[in-house]
Amino acid sequence: MQLAMIGLGRMGGNMVRRLVQGGHQVVVYDSSADRILAHAATGATGAKDLPDVARQLVPRRVVWVMVPAGAPVDSTIDQLVPHLATGDIVIDGGNSNFSDSLRRAKALLAQGIEFVDAGTSGGIWGLTQGYCLMIGASSPAFQHCEPIFRTLAPEGGYAHVGPPGAGHYVKMVHNGIEYGLLQAYAEGYEILHASKQFTLDLGQIANLWNHGSVVRSWLNELAERVFSRDNQLAAIRGYVEDSGEGRWTVEEAMRLDVPAPVITMSLLARFRSRQQESFGAKVIAALRNEFGGHAVQTK
Repeated sequence: MQLAMIGLGRMGGNMVRRLVQGGHQVVVYDSSADRILAHAATGATGAKDLPDVARQLVPRRVVWVMVPAGAPVDSTIDQLVPHLATGDIVIDGGNSNFSDSLRRAKALLAQGIEFVDAGTSGGIWGLTQGYCLMIGASSPAFQHCEPIFRTLAPEGGYAHVGPPGAGHYVKMVHNGIEYGLLQAYAEGYEILHASKQFTLDLGQIANLWNHGSVVRSWLNELAERVFSRDNQLAAIRGYVEDSGEGRWTVEEAMRLDVPAPVITMSLLARFRSRQQESFGAKVIAALRNEFGGHAVQTK
């Protein structure tokens, strides 16, 4: 079927490639003209601007937006809407806050336009392995767009989880769980790395755990790949960013009075990773010296 993809970064660009390979007609637009030309060379159709995107689509138009969450999504939709018509569909596949998706769905519906939020997981591996799609939509919009989802996802890898907003809600919690899993692996491998009694090959251990262990997983397969290249991770700085969805998961857990200590602490550990030196740790060291005479290290 025909659709447009706006945003040709790592995720959006690979999704275009998978869709073109699957036989879809894809109109593409990005702020980078070079990206547009690169995808046009592989079978997509380039657009010069957002109005041109709409002009090239045959009603019922489907426009997939794959831009950073927040203001860029609102700006893109605001520029598109004057060129869309009743029954057209806008899909947001980025990491938007579900409350923003609820707001956008309501505003678009008032203009006769359907909004679909597609929580998308798969990263750079999605091109070859497929994307897991958590889709919030009305039933008619989901059914109309299902050929797109079927092409992008592996078998069993997409689901209509509820009305607009539900897709990004499920993706938010998905990413919160991801935070906890990553932190558990990080702490385990750090203990192994810090051992004074044994010199351990982390790549070997990761490979071992991927064969029959209860902690085997795709994340641990990626750990095996990483350690096989650099067992000490010497070239990597321990700075960990967050997309915002871990924060939103913790906020939602607090709103619902649901205890989520693992996800919460994994989020706080990311904050700690961004400090060159913790002032809080300095306070603790100073107080231990004051009440117990414990030694402090000086610069």
